[in-house]
Amino acid sequence: MKVLMLNGSPHQNGNTSIALHEMEKIFRQEGVEVEIIHVGNKDIRGCIGCRKCAETGKCVFNDLVNETAQKFQECDGLVVGSPVYYASANATLVAFLTRLFYSTRFDKTMKVGASVVVARRGGLSATFDELNKFFTISGMPVASGQYWNSVHGQMPGEAEQDAEGLQGMRTLARNMTFLMRGVALAKEKYGLPEREPFTRMNFVR
Repeated sequence: MKVLMLNGSPHQNGNTSIALHEMEKIFRQEGVEVEIIHVGNKDIRGCIGCRKCAETGKCVFNDLVNETAQKFQECDGLVVGSPVYYASANATLVAFLTRLFYSTRFDKTMKVGASVVVARRGGLSATFDELNKFFTISGMPVASGQYWNSVHGQMPGEAEQDAEGLQGMRTLARNMTFLMRGVALAKEKYGLPEREPFTRMNFVR
């Protein structure tokens, strides 16, 4: 099993990192390989809708998105962590995820996803929902913990004081490991679910 973790905070060792590392400890105890990629402090521009990726198989902007694509394809699970800005995820992270998910044409069905959000006080649920939409549009089951996957903290290191939040991270990592193993066993025995040809429609008549 291999998990790819994306740190969407501009602060490499901030509270989002504390939450992700709490999960990492459990993954490693369970024998899951982990790689953390720091996204939030990179210069990542947004998607321009050029659709060149459909022709070339990669994004036209050759940056961390294309560097991560192969790792995304090879992983069994993806964890996305973000601080909360105005009840939404870090814009750099959203730009990264939009291009990563759109430009990669491999089948993401049954890769397990989990989102983790960190805030001083509010906006956690809205950000949690925002990040989960990347998984649910891609056929990826979403791992859950014991609460919505959130940790509180404002100043650097304050997340260490959120005992409930950190317990939630450990629970999430254990549940995600179980789900990834279950998916692997099911794929081995039954294969992936049958997929119909995609019916693409719009609402302009």
